[in-house]
Amino acid sequence: MKISGVDVKDLKEQYGTPLYIYDENHLIKNMEGYLKYFKSDKFETEVLFASKALNIKEIIRLCKKEGMSLDCVSKAEIYTALSVGFNPSNIYFHGNNKSYDDLVYAIENNIGVIVCDNLMELEQIEVISKELKKVVNVMFRMNVGVDAHTHKFIITAHVDSKFGVLYGSDDYKKIMELIKKSKNVKFIGFHSHIGSQIFDLNAFSAAASKIVSYLKDFDEELQINLGGGYGVHYTDDDKPIPFDIVSKTLINTVEAELSKQNIKIKKLSIEPGRSIVAEAGYTLYTIGYTKKTPNKEYYFIDGGMTDNIRPALYQAKYDCDIVGKENAKKDHIVTIAGKCCESGDLIIENYPLPEAKMGDLLITYTTGAYGYSMASNYNKALYPAIVFVKDGKSKLVVRRQTLEELIEREI
Repeated sequence: MKISGVDVKDLKEQYGTPLYIYDENHLIKNMEGYLKYFKSDKFETEVLFASKALNIKEIIRLCKKEGMSLDCVSKAEIYTALSVGFNPSNIYFHGNNKSYDDLVYAIENNIGVIVCDNLMELEQIEVISKELKKVVNVMFRMNVGVDAHTHKFIITAHVDSKFGVLYGSDDYKKIMELIKKSKNVKFIGFHSHIGSQIFDLNAFSAAASKIVSYLKDFDEELQINLGGGYGVHYTDDDKPIPFDIVSKTLINTVEAELSKQNIKIKKLSIEPGRSIVAEAGYTLYTIGYTKKTPNKEYYFIDGGMTDNIRPALYQAKYDCDIVGKENAKKDHIVTIAGKCCESGDLIIENYPLPEAKMGDLLITYTTGAYGYSMASNYNKALYPAIVFVKDGKSKLVVRRQTLEELIEREI
């Protein structure tokens, strides 16, 4: 098996396993696709990479090269971006509980937009911006009440969500009053994000229409950020919407709503993350022991929930193959289990595969989003390496953690 011309068995020999592998050409294709199709002749457009999906230096360098902006959700994500020279004015800072230190760091470093989540945060921004004598661009995250049909842990727009403010609520009114009085907070528009791994275009259109309706209260041209959440292909049950269709649908919906309500905007933004990196990523494991119980057959791998927590966290599904046996008869129904001391450390359950031998390589598909971002040292597992492959060549972009690094902060 080869990825972008590189044999995965060679990657195993050079870098070991578990190993995160990214097809760089696939990443570039996805970035360029959004940038190409998310365009309008009626307002500016902007594509941000939602970096929580994969916040590492190399992907941020790629975003910078391709001309994307960046969505960060922590001080550390911002720090990583700034460390590779990413333009701070092209960074949006998200989060529902940004600390005083987080906000100071962002404002001192001239981060382009702070996406404010609640009234108390706005009050904090007002205090800090006065102290630092800075004018801060603020968008407000709105809870538009659109219930996307996805897992309950990744729905973010129902009325009782921890994210955002309800239009017309008491907090919303206080927010607008504070903004009108402030000389240091510049309100530039609204943000919305309705969830993740969504396949229903109607949900995105409904959210876009709702956000546009909020603009009727303002005379100046504002910005709208519609977030992300576009679904990807993990298994054949998933029917993702191509990025050209997503982009054109959002643009057309907003243009139509603006025309209907006789409103103009300055800029429209989106924040794809998973849909840029997920399908470009693979995880390679080495199979160790196998085991049969009265009702199950297990293949044990040298990774698990420490490098992919998503199956344990919200029952995420994946496809996989044994390298070199992709076309062999798949007559074993097996469960792929990790090596952590947890019964729930299962990567894939009841999956058809050929017979495996110790030392075989197992590859899981569409693991480019959130695997490394959510990885842990549970059981003192080491963080895997990350390699990018392109046109027959590989490059190490994150080296494997060492035992010494694992305990270097312990006293």
